[in-house]
Amino acid sequence: MTPAANNLCIVDDDEAVRRSLGLLLLSRGYAVRTFASGEDFLAGAELQQPGCAILDLRLGGMSGLAVFDALRERDAALEVIFLSGHGDIPMAVEAVQNGALGWLEKPCNDERLLDAVARALRKAQEGAARREARRGAQALWRKLTPREMQVARLVAEGKPNKEIAQELAPVELRTIETHRAHVFAKLGVANSHGLYRFLHEHGL
Repeated sequence: MTPAANNLCIVDDDEAVRRSLGLLLLSRGYAVRTFASGEDFLAGAELQQPGCAILDLRLGGMSGLAVFDALRERDAALEVIFLSGHGDIPMAVEAVQNGALGWLEKPCNDERLLDAVARALRKAQEGAARREARRGAQALWRKLTPREMQVARLVAEGKPNKEIAQELAPVELRTIETHRAHVFAKLGVANSHGLYRFLHEHGL
């Protein structure tokens, strides 16, 4: 089991649904927490830890879609699977278009649910790895001086040192060469192509 398997939440205002889904998932070795409302879930769940939320579309209080919007606003690390009644299918489809992993119609087949949970947890774990890599890249980027950041962006664009020196004038060519070397060393890249990938992949 990955760490994400220890953060599996069921959000449903129907106690019978919470109990049946919880027992099924516990029987497969998952660590499960259940919540009777979206408000309780948002207040009590580990939103920044990778995991999965099985979220009913129709809840007392906040709707499932409102809870989903709140998760997106908070940049939560949870993947969401919606549970919907037959009449809720258009809403479920819209939620998937907005980033939910998928939806299951009540009553849902056990194997379909387990398969969806497994996919959600894999995706959450992959997302956690990307977040960690991004945080590491941002920490390296902050080690650059403001001038080195300027030079880095121009180098990533493929501009030669002489052109960069002219663009940032008055700056000597040797100074640009020094900045370039510092950028490569601090970010752990070998050339301008590696620098471009570094900036692009980590949204810098």
